[in-house]
Amino acid sequence: MDKNSIYSFTVEKLDGDHISLADYSNKVLLIVNIASQCGFTPQLQELSDLKKEFADKDFEILAFPSNDFGAQEPLEGQDIAAFCSNYGNNFPVFEKIRVRGPYADPLYKYLADKKENGSISSKPRWNFHKYLIDRNGNVVDFFYPFTKPTTSKIRKRIQRLLAAGPK
Repeated sequence: MDKNSIYSFTVEKLDGDHISLADYSNKVLLIVNIASQCGFTPQLQELSDLKKEFADKDFEILAFPSNDFGAQEPLEGQDIAAFCSNYGNNFPVFEKIRVRGPYADPLYKYLADKKENGSISSKPRWNFHKYLIDRNGNVVDFFYPFTKPTTSKIRKRIQRLLAAGPK
């Protein structure tokens, strides 16, 4: 396993089971930190719409709830899943994690630091910070929270990565 890809990480699902991100190999991924009480929370619907748009493609959205910004994620476990279902959730939502600072989850330390991912440095500054991952598990781009998931900028970047195919 390439240690310089997201495939070396294991994450916890809302039901407590663990899953290797290697299960998503050869897929284009959008990884997002979410929160239920944020001004950007309506983006959950846009994320669902984006997932529908690429439903027949090798594309997945991975959502990680976080309470790091303004204590805007008070929910836990299945309450998070129930909340997300109000927005037509059709993508995996994982256990709540820390996404910044010294106690950040190892996945987010990797995503945010060019020394670790070899590509970009972009620490989440708020909820709904998005990382785009290519089919090889490499971080290739990021989008700030104010960039809506269904913007042409994000959609075109996903389309290009999907068209490139796996290597």
